[in-house]
Amino acid sequence: MKYAEHLADIPNAFKLGPLEPEELERFFCNETMEFRTGDKYDSPIRDIYEDCQFPSDNNAFLLLGHRGCGKSTELNKMSQELEKNGYQVVTVRCNLDLDLINPVYTDLLILMGEALLKIAEKVGCTLDRDIKKELISFWTTELTEIGVIKDSSEAAFEAGMQVETPSFLSSVLKIFASAKANLRFSSEKRTEYKTKLTPRAGDWLFMLNSIAYEITTKLEGKQPIIIFEDLDKINPDEAWNIFSNQAATLSGVRFPVIYTFPIALSYDPRFASLEGFYKPKTLPMIKQETIAGEKYQDGIDIITKIVEKRAEPCLFEEDVLVTLIKKTGGSLRDLFACINSAAKIAIRKKTNVISKEDIDISLKELKSSLTRRIERKNYDFLADICQGNRQNIEDKAMLLDMLRANVVLEYNSERWHNTHPLVTEFLTEQGLVKNERS
Repeated sequence: MKYAEHLADIPNAFKLGPLEPEELERFFCNETMEFRTGDKYDSPIRDIYEDCQFPSDNNAFLLLGHRGCGKSTELNKMSQELEKNGYQVVTVRCNLDLDLINPVYTDLLILMGEALLKIAEKVGCTLDRDIKKELISFWTTELTEIGVIKDSSEAAFEAGMQVETPSFLSSVLKIFASAKANLRFSSEKRTEYKTKLTPRAGDWLFMLNSIAYEITTKLEGKQPIIIFEDLDKINPDEAWNIFSNQAATLSGVRFPVIYTFPIALSYDPRFASLEGFYKPKTLPMIKQETIAGEKYQDGIDIITKIVEKRAEPCLFEEDVLVTLIKKTGGSLRDLFACINSAAKIAIRKKTNVISKEDIDISLKELKSSLTRRIERKNYDFLADICQGNRQNIEDKAMLLDMLRANVVLEYNSERWHNTHPLVTEFLTEQGLVKNERS
């Protein structure tokens, strides 16, 4: 990633993915939390960071937040700080390792096992002989039947038990690599994994906790930490089935695990039942407007700072960047997408700056995308929010749907809502809202 000094640098500087560890020092803006939560001492990420360092009976976290609000970047920054303090952290990129359209909970258990074994191999951890036997039993007895490994692998595992641990772990990790390909590309194999693993979920959980204990001992009390990224992109119904039906298993780990989670489900009445198993934390959007509909300059300023960490301010005509910030409602993903789109238009016009005309086109594209997600039956509900009903929303089912569609956004710890500014603009054009937000 390179700082944008010219328009041609914009797509690289404003990629839609999170900042990677090597990019954080140069591009991360660490002053946003006050403008997310409303209090500079209130930080859901800091809460998780501190809890990860103090073992308890409840080590499973659900991190909620709108897509594009910066969860992944904040988690990468947290991981970096934990690693500096001697912790071992593995981030599982579920969009790369899973079929997010049809996930099953056993996928997570298998990926959790691989993550722990990677840590064990990295730190030179010697696994207990009984743990090795359990691994051999599972992979050679249960999964040989569905073709994950060959019968001859058992002899290789047995041989690995007689030599140094790295040899054994390398053998097992090769099997995990084969299994992971099936998790993403073979629904039939995933179903078979679930069939085989579900009756032994308790044994598998015991094995995971045993491996984590060995790692913790090796690291003098510092537990391994696993982060599951992109699970918030799962269909909420699928997410509910996984995290509710298998709550005891997925929260039964004795080491910290952070699962990203769809924010819309926090408005489902059933969500309260999850709080007995997981620690929910929400990363709010950066608001650029108050609950009363007034401009929130501090929010606009901090988002401006985020942009200026990545690009020269002179690449934007006067007031263009502020307009983009206001019209994207604090969604960094939407903002970056519009900046990229506008930059491409400016380059085609052979100009040196992004103009108002350029952003008008990019914002029109985004508005079209957002308004395609709503129907006429949603208009009155959305107009009611636009006109001031931002906290006492009774129709939770429709709110859940609108949050899923990102046409309604949630802000800070007061849990108030607003329609996406471009949706407000659309409703104003339809004559359903009297005055467009400024």
